[in-house]
Amino acid sequence: MSRNFYILAAALGLFAVFSMAMALVPSNFQPGLPANGSLWRTVALLMLLAGLGCALVGVMSHLFEQVARRGEEARLAKRHKKRNKG
Repeated sequence: MSRNFYILAAALGLFAVFSMAMALVPSNFQPGLPANGSLWRTVALLMLLAGLGCALVGVMSHLFEQVARRGEEARLAKRHKKRNKG
């Protein structure tokens, strides 16, 4: 599940880079698009923050999955050890 968040974070980061690049391009190269550079910078900032948030959620879900998996492995090892002892 965390892999999906990593992919979403990468996509949002890529679009944030594209939006920042659009803020640097002169307005005559982008006919029909908003020529206001502050709009592109705002969109880039929001996408970057959303991407960082998705990456944080991905890291946290990966950590919780790992803790649950290790806890289950420890429980099974303890149960197996107890069964072989008695």
